[in-house]
Amino acid sequence: MFPPNPLRWPVLLSAWLLLAGATPLAAQSTPDPWRIAADRIDPSRYYGVTVANGMLGIVSAPVPFQVKNVVLAGAYDQYGRGRVSNFLNSFNLLNMYLEVDGRRLNAQDASNFRQQLDMQRASLTTTFDYGDRASISYTYYALRHLPYTVLMDVRITAKKDLALTAASVMEAPDALRDVQNYYNEIDRPHATLSLLTSSAKSPTGKLTLCASNSFLFSEPHGQEPRVIHEMWDNNMHLMKFSRALKAGESYAYAVAGSSITSAHHPDPLNEAERLTIFARLEGRQRLLDFHEKAWRDLWQSDIQIAGDAQAQQDVHSMLYHLYSFSRAGTDYSPSPMGLSGLGYNGHVFWDSDLWMYPALLVLHPDIARSLVEYRYNRLELAKRNAFAHGYKGAMYPWESADTGVEETPVWALSGPFEHHISACVGLAAWQYYCVTQDKEWLREKGWPIISATADFWASRVERNGPGHYDIKNVVASDEWAENVDNDAFTNAAAQANLRAATAAAKLLGRPANADWALVAQNIPILKMANGVTQEHATYHGEGIKQGDVNLLAFPLTTITDPAQIKKDLAYYETRVPNEGTPAMTQAIFALLYARLGDGDKAQHFFQDAYQPNLLPPFRVIAETKGGTNPYFATGAGGVLQAVLMGFGGLDITPLGITQRKTTLPAGWQSVKITGVGPQRKTYSVSR
Repeated sequence: MFPPNPLRWPVLLSAWLLLAGATPLAAQSTPDPWRIAADRIDPSRYYGVTVANGMLGIVSAPVPFQVKNVVLAGAYDQYGRGRVSNFLNSFNLLNMYLEVDGRRLNAQDASNFRQQLDMQRASLTTTFDYGDRASISYTYYALRHLPYTVLMDVRITAKKDLALTAASVMEAPDALRDVQNYYNEIDRPHATLSLLTSSAKSPTGKLTLCASNSFLFSEPHGQEPRVIHEMWDNNMHLMKFSRALKAGESYAYAVAGSSITSAHHPDPLNEAERLTIFARLEGRQRLLDFHEKAWRDLWQSDIQIAGDAQAQQDVHSMLYHLYSFSRAGTDYSPSPMGLSGLGYNGHVFWDSDLWMYPALLVLHPDIARSLVEYRYNRLELAKRNAFAHGYKGAMYPWESADTGVEETPVWALSGPFEHHISACVGLAAWQYYCVTQDKEWLREKGWPIISATADFWASRVERNGPGHYDIKNVVASDEWAENVDNDAFTNAAAQANLRAATAAAKLLGRPANADWALVAQNIPILKMANGVTQEHATYHGEGIKQGDVNLLAFPLTTITDPAQIKKDLAYYETRVPNEGTPAMTQAIFALLYARLGDGDKAQHFFQDAYQPNLLPPFRVIAETKGGTNPYFATGAGGVLQAVLMGFGGLDITPLGITQRKTTLPAGWQSVKITGVGPQRKTYSVSR
């Protein structure tokens, strides 16, 4: 008979509520700029926070020694929703349990349960008491310098003499199949390596997923506790050890583990064990030292706000999540929810190219390059997509996963019709050159993207005479407007893409296709009788899901006249409902009002962009006001652009990053932006 599964403990909410009380989202009197504390946790209103390293994400849970899920970038298979590729949960390699004097600790045994996210060091620490027996603390990390490796650091302090048993449990997520479990002990002169390892197939068998972990003990070799392996069922096994503690004695140990798939390595089973052995023999302190150094380097690019402590903490949280969800040296691009779960199937949209990418490009061009690399490596599939739809050049898919084919479920019209994504990809490639001034990169990788997307637009327009090179039958960036003609953002983004291709050709000494300039000149931008830019040909004042026209002033520069920008803002800011719309629109309003010199309106829309979307207990951002699907990295990217390019005045131009005149929000004293661009410059704005 198998013992009860510790990972399926019932969470007794009534007991928890008595222990923890309600979780207020109200800001602390003086919020810490780097730490978000969850001191009163309500499991019924708990939205986990992610610790990630750009490859592997660990999502927290309100239950001792459990994490909600482990997500690996690039791991997709077809299952579940929509007959398209989906993100996969990997093995949960950090779940554990503790027994004290033969009694297994359950959720209701934990009093004074607290969690704290340290954004500076990218760690999550949980502390709690087990009655009058012990105080317990554990911290986990997705190690920044080791993309597939995690570490959990545990400390138990005995209040009375006690016998401790600690287990590391490896569990396969439900979607995986053909699970194989392994346990090995490798003797070395200075260490005995106990390896708890599992492998499984993804739902269709496309991928092999593997994970392995090992205990790291503080005792000298030969004095470590004896490790015992137990096989429970096909989807779960564990290793455990026991130790006696005297009253007042503290005992520390750690678990290091690695998770990798055949999408990342041709031999994931052996590689998972090799990476775990590497981490085990590096030792806890070296792992932490290298991890913390990597995050110190990332935080050299920072935003420092004086005058609004809560905004400072929130902006650090947004930066932390964007840094956590992306990584230099890859060809991965983050999905709207990053590595915080399986939201949007882990697919890549314009959310990456238009919303998250610019903040990363300004602060970490090396990370931003990975996002463009993702598009470059899928250019041939974009060309095939254009061919299939009767167009030339490259037509990027609205939803993209590992291969670069269209991954939008067929019931969503955005797949065949939301074509502005191709312009967003082309402009992202052009912006990379603008910031880095890297002509060799432009020649090798930027030009193929920019020219192919320009060719797409030249073939996409319908040539109905001067000023009427129409782009018909699209889904607008305001996705409530389906199958409309001459959408403002689609048309303006196509123009910008075509002009960027002409500029890139000149820089590289290549002959520009004369048709690009001709087409750009004749794509219409419509206006209504009142002089407001018209969202699309049949738009008559209805509500909008998200910004469209206002994007023509930023990130595009189609509209530069302040009077026109004000007119369009005044009109469309009243067309956005208070619920059910994504967070990015108000961020653009804030940015534009800052550039127009209206600090009060800039402050209003800055707060409105994300504060109604915050969820307890870590102030994580949901996609919409009242939504419950964090973490919405797209919204974070939009708000960060409001700070960087709005309040900070930064501008991406063909000559590099410049700074323009701007206005701070009401109450802010200064903004200082460090580590900007390849030269790691500092820019400041003060009252």
